[in-house]
Amino acid sequence: MDRAVLSIVIPTLNEEKYLPCLLESLQHQTFRDFEIIVADANSRDATRRIARAFGCKLVAGGRIAEGRNAGARHAQGEYVLFLDADVTVAPTFLEELLDKIAGKNLDVASGFITPDSKKIFDRVMVTISNLWHFAIQYVYPHASGFYIVARKTLHDAIGGFDEELFLTEDHDYVIRAARFGKFRYLWKPRVKFSVRRFDKEGRWRLIGKYFYLELHMLFKKVKEDVVDYEFGKF
Repeated sequence: MDRAVLSIVIPTLNEEKYLPCLLESLQHQTFRDFEIIVADANSRDATRRIARAFGCKLVAGGRIAEGRNAGARHAQGEYVLFLDADVTVAPTFLEELLDKIAGKNLDVASGFITPDSKKIFDRVMVTISNLWHFAIQYVYPHASGFYIVARKTLHDAIGGFDEELFLTEDHDYVIRAARFGKFRYLWKPRVKFSVRRFDKEGRWRLIGKYFYLELHMLFKKVKEDVVDYEFGKF
């Protein structure tokens, strides 16, 4: 088997509701030279069966950082794209992303996200977050954890995601990666993400958690659950 250009790594924990939507959107990509690796953290639902049904490579995962690293260890691609299980992508997403990487000669990238919501509040808040990440990319790189792409060689060189971190492992990853490679926060293409956490926790409460995490990162790494952030229960 020839080496794929792109390896897509999806960490999962009880994602039977959302994973099929992502995998279906990946089936319709105009760019086809990729493999999909699902790193599952012992899901208790049909997640693993769904991954197999779609022909994904299934590996043992863990928490988010552990799952991403586990998937990357099995990756054969020149680039590794980390996607959250609750996103979907347009048919031209991969083609546009790789064109941007080649055109800008990037080693690592993340980018704008779009909420799967008709609420004006959600769209406004996400737009503010997007613009903030875009504005500070040259001085204090941030990533949308919903998607990050990196050269496999760079991922390996920095030791992958920091598995000691409970949260903000995505920001930590691109901060370290940007020291050794070229990083950009891309305007396009964009992923569409579920607002399930907004709905369950409440919008202002969740915004407060994210704001606290930003402040916390300025002084120390987030190695414990300082904001009561749940996984696998949505």
